[in-house]
Amino acid sequence: MKHLPKRTAKPRSNGLTMVMDKGLSLRQAEDMIEVGGPHIDLVKLGFGTSMVTPRVADKVRMYQQAGMEVYCGGTLFEAFYVRNDLKGYLKYVRGLGIDCIEISDGSMVIPHDEKCNLIATLSKDFRVLSEVGSKEEGILISPNKWIRMMQNELAAGSWKVIAEARESGTVGIYRPNGSAHVQLIKRILANVALEDILWEAPKKPQQVWFIKQFGANVNLGNIGPEDIIPLETLRMGLRGDTFFEYLPERLASGKRQTSDDSDADDEDEDGTALSGTRGEAGTESHQATSTRRKSAPVTEP
Repeated sequence: MKHLPKRTAKPRSNGLTMVMDKGLSLRQAEDMIEVGGPHIDLVKLGFGTSMVTPRVADKVRMYQQAGMEVYCGGTLFEAFYVRNDLKGYLKYVRGLGIDCIEISDGSMVIPHDEKCNLIATLSKDFRVLSEVGSKEEGILISPNKWIRMMQNELAAGSWKVIAEARESGTVGIYRPNGSAHVQLIKRILANVALEDILWEAPKKPQQVWFIKQFGANVNLGNIGPEDIIPLETLRMGLRGDTFFEYLPERLASGKRQTSDDSDADDEDEDGTALSGTRGEAGTESHQATSTRRKSAPVTEP
């Protein structure tokens, strides 16, 4: 198909999709791999689910054989660390055959120098992702502190820094209503490279926002198994929310639906206008986003 964005190919360092597994069975994991495998780069075994999920080592091998990086959620690291049992944590992940770990401080306080030392030490043996931001609502971190922590953790050896949002998508880089902290994100990106950040975006409107701002190859995480294919269609402009993102204006001009297109005859029995004249999203952007920092090339005829 013409005029589609060029997606990066696996293995890749940008355009990543991180999926959260919150306790899938082996059969469910097989189904996820069959359907979404080509589009999944990382699988996070959410929070502490790996410790209570049956046959988790078998599932880890299955993901790895499908070309996916697997790691345990940062909350599990913190659960071991708060108990002064870092050795126990490392023994646990090695026992699962995992060579990628997340170092976070979203649930507990870890002095930042101490966290960076952990990253520097563990990155010698593991691929390290580190997470910035609190999981608690009401705890606000200044933009300067976000930037400083991200820069320091990348310098210490983090492969990517994860911008916290939880699976709820209502903390960290988002407001309690799920909308993006736009000015915070802009400040971060003025100082940290886009490809170095994995943005947690569990909700569809958040995924749409990031794709419209930064293109098809923005790194997105905390994606539900049921949202892998829908997300890829958003990235490719094959869903209503991003339908016009990659079309040249000569094709898009006059084709965008607006409220002016509604038919006065489209009324129900009590005279109320019927909905649905604006397509799937209902709030689609009708202009190219001027603030996009990184966009995928578009195939031409």
